Amino acid sequence: MEKKIDLKLAVLIDADNVSYTYVKEMFEEIAKYGTPTFKRIYADWTTPNVAGWKKVLLENAITPIQQYSYTTGKNASDSALIIDAMDILYTGKVDGFCIVSSDSDFTRLATRLREAGMKVIGIGEKKTLLPFITACDKFIYIEILKPQLEVQEVNGKKSTAKNSAPVKNTPLSKIDPEIIKLLTLSVADLADENGWTFLGELGNLVLKKKPDFDPRNYGFAKMFPLIKSMNIFEIDERDTGKKNSKHIYIRKKGWS
Repeated sequence: MEKKIDLKLAVLIDADNVSYTYVKEMFEEIAKYGTPTFKRIYADWTTPNVAGWKKVLLENAITPIQQYSYTTGKNASDSALIIDAMDILYTGKVDGFCIVSSDSDFTRLATRLREAGMKVIGIGEKKTLLPFITACDKFIYIEILKPQLEVQEVNGKKSTAKNSAPVKNTPLSKIDPEIIKLLTLSVADLADENGWTFLGELGNLVLKKKPDFDPRNYGFAKMFPLIKSMNIFEIDERDTGKKNSKHIYIRKKGWS
């Protein structure tokens, strides 16, 4: 994962296409990549379907943008978000954008922002179509941001509570042959003369090839545990000279 803690981000949220229940986790995730300097959310706030958002707006200092729906079946909020994104782009006050939506109508916007040299992070549901995903530098499925809930039985009744121990995110899918092939080929692309690949470089290359790649999609918090679980790579942990710090190198088993 590429990290740049001083990245200035414009966070633009399509309230019609994501749930307000993920707000806390969403902004914690965005903080890994930079600091939100613009936080705006778009909807027709006169409609009841976005009522749940109203409470969390003040708690998270998100500016609501009112956009009336002029025609039935048309989402006017999309146009308002796109216009604001271009206005913000030309201010020169941000380094990147975080577009929070599952709507593939934002594909062209993401492409245009990247053409202008902006970092573009997408956050949306698993149902998001591939064109929008691939138009982003990184795409994060919002479902993996919530920790698993543990069902406990209290006095004969089932109750749902967060596990007191660290928990994994709910896996969205299994490690299928396509992912194994992606990782294997990427290791080969980066390998030195002895077949070894630095794990940090591998993560960056895989993300360029597949923007929605994230170990959490498969139930792993980090890349390293995911690699170890596949049992097809040799692992070499090399000292860096710093306490509790090692560089991880991997290569395919049987390499020669």
